[in-house]
Amino acid sequence: MSDDILLQIQELLDTAQASLKTAHSLLRDMTGVRDSTRERHMMRATSFSNGPANGRVIEGIFDGQNMVDGQGQAYPVPANYASKSKLVEGDGMKLTITDEGKFIYKQIAPVTRRTVMGVLIQEDGQYKVLAEGKAFRVLLASVTFYRAETGDQVTILLPEGSEAKWGAVEAVLPKHIADSAARPIVAGGTVHGHDGELSPTI
Repeated sequence: MSDDILLQIQELLDTAQASLKTAHSLLRDMTGVRDSTRERHMMRATSFSNGPANGRVIEGIFDGQNMVDGQGQAYPVPANYASKSKLVEGDGMKLTITDEGKFIYKQIAPVTRRTVMGVLIQEDGQYKVLAEGKAFRVLLASVTFYRAETGDQVTILLPEGSEAKWGAVEAVLPKHIADSAARPIVAGGTVHGHDGELSPTI
């Protein structure tokens, strides 16, 4: 493929992206429909933040992947930290930027959590946990850390009393263990009833 064709394709893609951006903007202006989850996080970040201290501290809300400040600026939270700390969507966070340029995150206002159990699935190339009739996204770092596989039973943490797109993995029960634990309960054996029919024992 020649360089001219590649350049033409790139120009077409750039034009298409610009058109989509404009179309989304016009649609938001006409309907008033926006990213409600992101705006909710921005409002919470504004309400509890006292503003940056000495220009080195930023406060915001964890959205499942990033920390979003009161102006809507997103700061990527290291997946390993979010996974090990079991950060939940809606948690208040503080980012300290050191003089050496290091980014240090700290959880400062955890939301009330609730625990649900579901099944790990893959959808659109992403790991999700199917629970309560909804698919919650989970961090790949958590799936890797627990060596989870699709079909495993997964316990996730969700914010109490608010909608969420993301869940924080708390524990994993491998599918083969869950199956072997359930088998004796279901297969349990049989007993003869008074009428002579066989009934399963549970």
